[in-house]
Amino acid sequence: MANVKINIGANLIGSIWQVFIGFIFVPLYIKFMGVEAYGLVGIFLTLQVIAGMLDMGLGGTMNREMARRSILSGDSEEMRDLVRSLEIIYWGAALVIGVAIIMVSPLIAQYWIKGDNLSQQTITQAIAIMGLIMIIHWPASLYANGLFGLQKHVLLSAINICLLTVRGIGAVLILWLVSPTVQAFFMWQIFISGIHTSLLLFFLWRNLPAGPNKATFQMKLVKSVSRFAAGVASITILSVIITQIDKIILSKMLTLEAFGYYTLAGIVAMSPLRIAWPVFSGIYPKFTQMVSVADYEGLEQIYHKASQLMAVLILPFTVVVAFFSHELILLWTQNQLIADKTHILASIIICGTAFGCIMLVPHALQLSSGWTRLLFYKNLIAVIIMVPLIIYMTSVYGAIGAAVVWLLLNLLVFLIEIHIMHRRLLPGNKWRWYAQDVFIPLVAALLVTGIGKYLMPVGMSKWVILLYLLVVSATAFTLTSFFTPTTRNWLFAQIAIIKDKYKAGNNFS
Repeated sequence: MANVKINIGANLIGSIWQVFIGFIFVPLYIKFMGVEAYGLVGIFLTLQVIAGMLDMGLGGTMNREMARRSILSGDSEEMRDLVRSLEIIYWGAALVIGVAIIMVSPLIAQYWIKGDNLSQQTITQAIAIMGLIMIIHWPASLYANGLFGLQKHVLLSAINICLLTVRGIGAVLILWLVSPTVQAFFMWQIFISGIHTSLLLFFLWRNLPAGPNKATFQMKLVKSVSRFAAGVASITILSVIITQIDKIILSKMLTLEAFGYYTLAGIVAMSPLRIAWPVFSGIYPKFTQMVSVADYEGLEQIYHKASQLMAVLILPFTVVVAFFSHELILLWTQNQLIADKTHILASIIICGTAFGCIMLVPHALQLSSGWTRLLFYKNLIAVIIMVPLIIYMTSVYGAIGAAVVWLLLNLLVFLIEIHIMHRRLLPGNKWRWYAQDVFIPLVAALLVTGIGKYLMPVGMSKWVILLYLLVVSATAFTLTSFFTPTTRNWLFAQIAIIKDKYKAGNNFS
């Protein structure tokens, strides 16, 4: 359990730093390039996630296999051969993806993206550069998953923090001192992505067990993990469609400027994922190891502890952002127009994102158990319903319609999937999960934040607003932690430790 706490802590620090970097630099990117050019950054983020469909489940498989093989006695040479085999396949896929994006860049610029101020040539060049970035940066995901499986979370977090900082500072300096263009922005991404991928590659191989022979490609090892990889791949493809179909549709139906506002709202609304993924990444290898040795009693305990931790980290943050989205975006961007056009979108989307984040712990349980069927069929049904519904809602209500579909979809999954999962995995834990792990922290967060919203004075300066929101956030987080069993017990344990140290100090005196 100690390793899990350290891993989650390291991942959280890395994610919080990523949110902080975005908070600092995104307004500067918009200031130098403009909202329309920043819409191309949103296109790039979407392309990155869409490319994840071609991951073929290899990233998730690398994570699981490294975690499983690191605890079971086995052949270190086979472990290295597996990494080499998956690595070769991944680089080949990266090359295909990047070249394909470069080749279709003129078609995307001409027939898909609606630019007002940016020329078609500029858009084409930017998309072609995105293809080059994809070739260099996409394999970083495989190496990161390998380090996750080996539970080198502290190392990975340190690398990401350093590279995120350099990436942000360098981009701003280039836009300020060299060229305030989207092409210059993406050229810098090529350079920093090469460094990032190289570092992850180096440290993954350095942390693999030594072997007597040079690692080689082994098709039999690929075949041995192909069934699980296929299940993960199918889930990933459908998950990407679910999370990105709104952006694909809106990038076609909206102007690039309007899509830029939607992208900005999405950055705010997807921020809970920056908190949730560290928990998922920290517990998934541990779940896998406990399933491998059939420690189901310990698995049940850590499952509920992780679910409550996820709720405490996600729900107060989500509710505060949803209730105070206009104030937060205005404080962030210092732009009234941006705040007016994005705050409702951000409030709706972040609520849907929060339900999805809460489900990540149950998803980790399913994947660690090698059970991918439920996630696959759930995502398949969601895609069938979601695609036509987003098209209709967007045509009638615009971007807000797509945001509402996202919220309703995640709410339905939250209400239905747990019932099915707990019939097979950890049976008898369904209502404990709903009531103790989710409902109690949700009510606490809503109560405190709702009172804070109702009592908020009118006409405060921006610094007073910031202070007020910090007080509301701290109060919501504290009371939610107090009413949730896992975090409450931890808080009481820390208080007891402080008291014991105080008594010991007095006795010594």
